[in-house]
Amino acid sequence: MPGIEFIQDLAVILVVAGIVGWACQRAGLSVVVGYLVAGMIVGPHTPPFSLVRDEARVETAAQVGLVFLMFAIGLKLSLRRLRRLGGAMLLAVFVSAGLIYYLTRTAGALAERSSLECAFLAGMIMVSSSAIISKILQETGANHERAGQLALGVSVLEDVVAVVMLTVLNSLVWRGAGGAGGPGLAGTLGLFGAFVVLAGVVGLLFVPWLLKRMSIAADEELQTLGIAALLFGLAVLAQHAGYSLALGAFLLGTIVAETPHRHQVERTFAGMRDVFSAVFFVAIGMQIDVRELGASWAVILGVTAFTLVARVFGATTGLLLIGTAPREALRAALTVTTIGEFSFIIAQLGVTAGAVPRKFYPLAVGVSLLTTLAAPPLVKNSGRIADALLARQPRWLEDWLAYYLGWLERLRARGRRNLLWQLSRKRLLQIGTGMMFVTGLLVFSEPLLALVEGALGRDWLFPHGPAVIFWTTLGGLVLAPLVAIWRNCSALALLCAQVSVQDHPQAGRLAPLVETCLKTAAGAALYVWLASFLPVRGAAKWAIVATVLLAGAALLLFRRRLVRWHSELEVELQSLLGAGEGRMSATTVPWAQSHAEWRLSVAECLLPDLADCQGKKIGELALRSRLGCSVMGIERQGYMIQVPGPDTVLYPQDKVLLMGTAEQVAAGRKFLTAVSGGAAVSEFGEVRTELLAVPARSQAAGRMLRELGAIGAERVQVVGIKRGARRILSPGSEEVLRPGDELLVLGTPQRIGGFRDWLTEEQGPEAI
Repeated sequence: MPGIEFIQDLAVILVVAGIVGWACQRAGLSVVVGYLVAGMIVGPHTPPFSLVRDEARVETAAQVGLVFLMFAIGLKLSLRRLRRLGGAMLLAVFVSAGLIYYLTRTAGALAERSSLECAFLAGMIMVSSSAIISKILQETGANHERAGQLALGVSVLEDVVAVVMLTVLNSLVWRGAGGAGGPGLAGTLGLFGAFVVLAGVVGLLFVPWLLKRMSIAADEELQTLGIAALLFGLAVLAQHAGYSLALGAFLLGTIVAETPHRHQVERTFAGMRDVFSAVFFVAIGMQIDVRELGASWAVILGVTAFTLVARVFGATTGLLLIGTAPREALRAALTVTTIGEFSFIIAQLGVTAGAVPRKFYPLAVGVSLLTTLAAPPLVKNSGRIADALLARQPRWLEDWLAYYLGWLERLRARGRRNLLWQLSRKRLLQIGTGMMFVTGLLVFSEPLLALVEGALGRDWLFPHGPAVIFWTTLGGLVLAPLVAIWRNCSALALLCAQVSVQDHPQAGRLAPLVETCLKTAAGAALYVWLASFLPVRGAAKWAIVATVLLAGAALLLFRRRLVRWHSELEVELQSLLGAGEGRMSATTVPWAQSHAEWRLSVAECLLPDLADCQGKKIGELALRSRLGCSVMGIERQGYMIQVPGPDTVLYPQDKVLLMGTAEQVAAGRKFLTAVSGGAAVSEFGEVRTELLAVPARSQAAGRMLRELGAIGAERVQVVGIKRGARRILSPGSEEVLRPGDELLVLGTPQRIGGFRDWLTEEQGPEAI
C-alpha cells in the first residue's frame, strides 16, 4: 500500500536523522549537518544503505517542512526587532550582500561560469545561518558582547536578504524558462515590496484580532487548527501570487511575532516544526551523491575559502559604512561566516528548476559543514585576529577610517539638528508604505476578480455585476490611503516651500507659488503611478470609471470621516507595532552588556523539562555562594522577571540569565541544566477525592484543621466534612474535628493513603 510505504519511509528517515543528528550534536556540530548526512545515508545514491528509494514520496513532507521552517524563522524576526536594529544596520547588511554578490560574479566570470550559476552561488553564500550563529555565540558566551550583538543583528537581517534573494532568483529562473517578457529586476522587487506591504498590513490588522478571538472563544486544539490553516493558506496564496511557499510562511511568522500569542504559537508548533524540518533537510541530503561530494572536494575547499574571505570583507565594510568601530566590525564579521538553512533552500530552488547542476547540492553541504567547523575558533579568537589585522593595516587606511567615522558622526549630529528632516522623514515613510499598499491592492486585483467571477459568474445580479461591485469595493478600500498619501504630500510641499524661501525678501509671495508647484508635481506623479497599475481592458475600464465617480462623490461627502478612519487605522497599526516595545527580554535588557574591566560575562540557559533544579527557589540553589554567578533575570513564557529575589521558584522552560566570570557562568549553566532523571512525575491526572472516617482514638480528634501537620506533610486537602446529617463544604482552618467525622479528602491515591494511615494511628498529640 502506498500509504504504508510512505509511513515506512518516514520512520526510516526520522530514526536515522535522530541517531546521526545526536552524534553531530555530541561532536559540537549543528544537527542540520546530521540531517543532511542522514539523507545521504538513506537516499538512493548510497547503496547498500538505500533504505528510501522513492524520493517523490518524501517531497511533499519536505515542502511541509519548508513551510514550518520558514514560519519559525519569521517568528524570530518581528517588526519590533527590525525597528530596534534600525535602518543603519539594514543598510549595512544589504551593502554586505551586494559586495558578496559582485565578488562572486567576478570570481565566477574568471572561472567561466554562467551568470545564472554565479547568481545562485552568490545567493548561497551571502546569507549566514542565524540558528547556528546564535548557538555558537551562546556556547562561547559572546552573545551579550557588543560584537556578538552586532553579529546577531547581521544574521537576523540576512534572513530578510535571503527572502528577497529567493524572489529575485525565482524571477531569474522564470525569465530563463521563457518568460522574458516579464518584469525586470526593478519591477520584480517593486511588486515583491507591494505584496509584502499588502500582506503585512492586512495581516497585522486581521491576525492579532483573530488570535485574540480564538483565545477567548476556542480551546487550544481549535486555536492550533486555526493558526495552521492561516499558515498553509498564506503560503499557498504567496505561491499563487508568483512567489514561493516560503515567503507566505515567513510573512505569517513575522506577523504572529508582533502579537502576545507568539510564545504560545512557538510552543504549539515546536514539535511539528522539528519533525518536518528534519524531513526537509533529509530530503535535501537524499539528493546528494557521496561520490560527487568526494570528487568535488577541491571545489568545496576553494568555495569555502572564498566564502570566508568574502563574508568577512563584506560584513566588515557594511558595518564600517554605518560607523561601527573597526575592531568591533571585524569581530562581528568573523562571527557571521557560517552558511546554513537558506543556502540549502536556494540550492534546492536552482536544482529543481534546472537552473544549476546537481553538484550545487554537495557544494552547499560541504561549504556549510566546513564553515560550521571554522566558526567556533573564529569566534573565540576574533579579538586576537582583529587586533592582528588592524595592527597590519596601512597608515593611510587608518587615517581615512578615522576621518570617515568622524565625518559620519558630524553628519548624524547635523541630521538630528535638521528640523526639516526630522519633520519630513516620518511622512516620507508613510507615503512609501501607503503607495506600496495601494500598489499591492491594484496589482493583485485582477487575479482576485478572476476568483470572484469564477465563483459567482460574470453576470451575477446584473451584467458585469461582480466586476462593478468588486471595483467599487476596491475603490473604497484604496480611498482612505490615497487621501492620506495626498495629505502627507501636501504637508511636505508646505514644509519644503517654507524652508526654501525663508531667507528671501519676497518669501510671503513666493512660498504659496512654490507650494503650488510642488503639489502639482506630486499630483502628476501620483497620476502616473496609479495609471500604470489600473486595468484598461474590456469591461474593467467602465468599472473603473464608475468607481472613480463613486469615489469622487464619497471623497466630497465623507472626506473628514475618511481622514478619521485612516488615522484610527494608523494608530491601531502603531499600537500593534509598539506593544511590548519596552518589554524586557533576555537579549535586550539594558544591563546585559560586556564589562571587560570586571571580567563579567552574561549568558542564557534554558531549563530542561526534567531539570533537577525545577521547583526550587533561587535561594535554595545558592548559586552565588556555591558557584559565584548570579541570576540577573528570568524569561518565562515571554515575560521578563528582572533581578528575581531568592524566593523566586524556577520552572521547566524558564530562560535564566546568569552573570559572572566566564568560568562561573559556564558552571552555573551546567548546574541549572543538569538532568538526573529523578524528577518527580506529574500526578495531576490521578488526583481524586475519597471519604475517610476519623476513628474514636485518632490523633486528629479534638484538633483544628490548621493544627494537623499531616495535611501539609502528605499534601492533601480536606474539602468537606460530613458530621451526622450535616455537610460542611470547604471548612475553615479553625474547624475542630470530632470522632466519627467523615472527611472528604482531595489528593493522589498515594497521598490519600498516607493520610489515612496517619488518621488511624493512636498516638498522643506530641506526634503531631
